[in-house]
Amino acid sequence: MTAGRVEDRPRHQHLPLASYFHVHLVSDSTGETLTTALKATTAQFAAARPIEHTHSMVRSRRELEKALADIEATPGIVLYTIVNTDFRRLLEARCAELETPAVSVLDPLLAAFAEFLDLEQTHRAGAQHEMNDAYFRRIGAVDFTLAHDDGQMTWDLESADVVLVGVSRTSKTPTCMYLANRGLKCANVPIVPGTELPASLFALRKPLVVGLVGSPERLADLRSSRLGAMDATERAASYSNLDGIRQEVLAAKRLFARQRWDTIDVTRKSVEETAAAILTKLSARRNRA
Repeated sequence: MTAGRVEDRPRHQHLPLASYFHVHLVSDSTGETLTTALKATTAQFAAARPIEHTHSMVRSRRELEKALADIEATPGIVLYTIVNTDFRRLLEARCAELETPAVSVLDPLLAAFAEFLDLEQTHRAGAQHEMNDAYFRRIGAVDFTLAHDDGQMTWDLESADVVLVGVSRTSKTPTCMYLANRGLKCANVPIVPGTELPASLFALRKPLVVGLVGSPERLADLRSSRLGAMDATERAASYSNLDGIRQEVLAAKRLFARQRWDTIDVTRKSVEETAAAILTKLSARRNRA
């Protein structure tokens, strides 16, 4: 059997081992859901190198035609979240003509929920981004978190949902900001050698208090990198001394054990993974309550 001409083969059969490919994200909202789905999927394919084409807020025929023209010019996988039935049909039909896969990312979830709840969908584009009470709670959570960053306003910690405690460079601030964007009011308190922790921290009842620790070696590397941007006085300090960091981490672990605070080792965790672990602990705590 002779091999067919290259132009007769499906496009995916002649992609190189390190595959660059086009992905079109077509949404009648911000496209955030599609971006997240794409990242989660391509993470499972080490050689995949997506070239993203984002078509957000597609709510008119004109906007859809622009997206379709780009899809025709640079064919690839199409991921979409579109509520308008006519627009969906047009997109699917044109993609079929181009022999380009088109995947409605939310359809399986919506169908499962509709069957389980025995309810009809609202079919509102971007409903998750409406400026409702939940939206303003999220904005309020971000404001709270910024005001309570790095040991600020410790007299008001009881108002928080989550309080993170840890030595320097354990990603307290970015983790708090990630959680704040999920609508949680967060505060973080640094453990600084020679400085007493605020008494209010030990009297908390409502917030989930989580201690963050890390490998001393990893923390030393992170602190050394940070020192590069500091002045000579700070550079002379023991901030990045490995033996000193080991003592800091050991003291922090002992403190967390005495207080019976949940502890997370962030050494091999991304901010998202640390936040996910905290959300799991918070959910379990609330369910017990």
